Order: sequence, then structure tokens, then C-alpha cells
Amino acid sequence: MNPTPTSVNPLLTAGPDATEDSVKEYVATELERVRARSFGLTTDVLDEAELTTQHSPLMSPLVWDLAHVGNYEELWLVRAAAGIEAMRPEIDDLYDAFEHPRNERPTLPLLGPDEATDYIGLVRRKVLDSLETVRLSPDAELLDQGFVYGMVVQHEHQHDETMLATHQLRNGDGALPSTDDLGPPSAPLPAGEAFVEGGPFVMGTSTDPWAYDNERPAHTVDVPSFWIDTTPVTNAAYRAFVEDGGYDQPRWWSPDGWRWRCESGKRGPAFWRREQGQWVRRRFGHVEPLPPDEPVQHVCWYEADAYARWAGKRLPTEAEWEKAASWDPVTRTKHRYPWGDEPPTAELANLGQVRYRPTAAGAYPAGASAYGVRQLLGDVWEWTSSDFTGHPGFCVFPYREYSEAFFGERYKVLRGGSWATDPVACRNTFRNWDYAIRRQVFVGFRCARDA
Repeated sequence: MNPTPTSVNPLLTAGPDATEDSVKEYVATELERVRARSFGLTTDVLDEAELTTQHSPLMSPLVWDLAHVGNYEELWLVRAAAGIEAMRPEIDDLYDAFEHPRNERPTLPLLGPDEATDYIGLVRRKVLDSLETVRLSPDAELLDQGFVYGMVVQHEHQHDETMLATHQLRNGDGALPSTDDLGPPSAPLPAGEAFVEGGPFVMGTSTDPWAYDNERPAHTVDVPSFWIDTTPVTNAAYRAFVEDGGYDQPRWWSPDGWRWRCESGKRGPAFWRREQGQWVRRRFGHVEPLPPDEPVQHVCWYEADAYARWAGKRLPTEAEWEKAASWDPVTRTKHRYPWGDEPPTAELANLGQVRYRPTAAGAYPAGASAYGVRQLLGDVWEWTSSDFTGHPGFCVFPYREYSEAFFGERYKVLRGGSWATDPVACRNTFRNWDYAIRRQVFVGFRCARDA
């Protein structure tokens, strides 16, 4: 199980007035916490054969991810931040995600599990030693308020979520502990939809110290009135679409979606199947009855879009999603999280790999947004109807391959994080993206409609 944050980022409580020592202490704590998570998904639970195997052509061997997060840390925290000479420049190419697509990586001369562990450990020691002398100066944009350290921490958490997707794609017995006895806080839902009145709101951020370039800058967007579901679409609701012949009727699908449906032969979400007249799913090596009240996950954008059409609705735009999550219509202010500005806790959202599954729709009433919309952060990523592109005034920082290289209609925006997303890498403005056909992500959706 992923250890939960033990401290709060002082930059979010004290802002620019946070002391350099307090920021460094927080950085060191979070670097250690995320590394414990990485080992808990790799060397702590799997043998060398499992770590070096490519379990799906969609994913890297887990040992590649493990060494990659260390190489990324060396590039940015040892070389760029501390100005220390390169340790292993000869492996930079092996762990450059743009140089080698995932299906090529098993053929590369990768570091083995022991060598990868030694390498990333040495990198980490150099980082922590140099952190004592590095100055988090506002004169250096990369170091201002510890941005580059936050970037590296978030990067490793994102790869840990990718590792969890690899675990889900593995054959054989599961290697992760059960968390099924953890019940979330819940309360009856007052309504199935929430009304969001039209008008301007502030989208994105210009002040969050560790926000990525694609979240910036803050800008005003005028959104017409709309309705949005108060919870993500559940397994039971999606099962009704499947059983109504939704995968057999092209009228519910976009032309590209119907082409995908016919060429792929898919007839339901990934990991679903029928056994002896009932629906079951495979989750981390275990087959279990399909939980009707959980948000559906492992559906691609085309499936989400088709369901929404069948239900007489549509997917929300990215701006609609962020307004429903972040805007307070009474105070006309923007919040970092749906419930306000205080950091996530176990009472507010299902985040951080505390559970290895979504929680039932309607959970976390204390985590609702000002509009009464629940589970906007955590549980499942949510598809939006929007293509991934930059906000007006977007500037690349610190490298174009994080965001700009993916701009365009090929990628759809996902919002909100999942149960596998760490709180450090989750906020109302955080943007994820993927191809419309991707299903291995812990992704679901909620619907919207015009008012």
C-alpha cells in the first residue's frame, strides 16, 4: 500500500513566504515516499522474470520504468539543478521515452533489476546530498519554489500509476495486497445531476508553484449553462448500455468510434466477461463479480462517447469539468480542490493507492464541489470531449516533450485522477491525456447535457 503524505507542502500553506528549509524538508520527504511506492510495485513484490517481461505491448517492462524514473531524476536534479557531472550518460538514450516506443524497449540492453536499483539509489543519494547546498532561488525559474523537485516527484508518481496499469495487464496471480475491507465515507445523493449556471470562470492557474506548463496560464472562460452528473457512470449503468445492444448499434457511435468497435471486436469494457449468466471482471489477477455501484473503468473515449449518446447526454468539455470542480459561484473564487484549498484526506477522496479499486458512486460527500458534484478527484480518471491543446498564452516549460509534443486532435483530455493517482499529482487544474482508443488507464467518465 502506498504510504500517504506525512506532511503538507508549505508552498500551499505559506505560499512564497515558505522558508527554503521547510520546502527542502518537504521535498526530501516526498522523494523518499514516492521511491518507497516505486519499490512496492516492483522489486518488493516481483521477481526478476516478472520485472523484465513485457506484459503487454502497450506497456514497458517494469524494470524500464524503474530505471527511467532514476535517469529522469539524474537529468533534472543531479545535472540541471545541482550542476553535477553526468553519472551514466551512456544510458540516457535507453531511457528516453521519445527515442524508443514501448514495443521496442524489451529489445534494448536495459539495466537489470539489481543494477537499476543500485543506479537509482546512487542518484538519490547525490540528490539528497546536493539538496543541502542548492539554492531555491526565484532568479532561476527551474529552481524557484523548488519547481524542478516537484516536477520529478510528480513524474515518478505518474510512472507508478503506469506500473499499476502494467500489474492489471499481467497474467497469473496478483502481487498486490487486498484493501477490500476499507469502506469509504458515504451519504445519500440529493440528485443525479447538478446545474452549473452559465458565465465566466477562471480556468487554469498562474500561481500553483508545482503546476505543469499545460495548466498555465490562468485565463477567463465563459461557459454556457449545463447539467453534469453528480457521480461518474457506474458499472450497473454501463452494463445496461451493453445489454441493450449498445455495441451493436452504430447510431450511438461516432464514425471513428464505430470503426474502432468493428476493427477491435470489443463488446464491453476491458477485463469484463460473462460467466454462468453473470458479469465478472478480472482485477489484479483475481476474478470477481462485477460491483454494480462502482464507477466503470477501463473504457476508451469512443465507448464513453457512445454511452453518453445512448443516455441522451454527452461528455463534458474540459472547461465544463473544471468549472464544476473548481468554481464557487457564491464567492466567485477558484479552489485548488473541489472541496476547497485544504489538501486531500481519506475523508475527501479516493486517492493515493490506499485502495486498489474505485469506491461506490456517491462516496465522499465531504469532498463534493460547490455545485454538489462528488468524486471529481480520485476513483477514476474522466474522459472529456476536448482535444488536448495549450491554454491561451501557453509557454513551454521546461521541455516541449512534456506537453506540447502531444497537442492536437489525436489526444483527448482526461481529468480528475484515479484511485491510483497520488495527491501530490492531483488538483483541479491537472490535465492528463491519451489516445481515444486507450483502455488500460484507470479511466471512466461522467455525462453532461446542455441546459
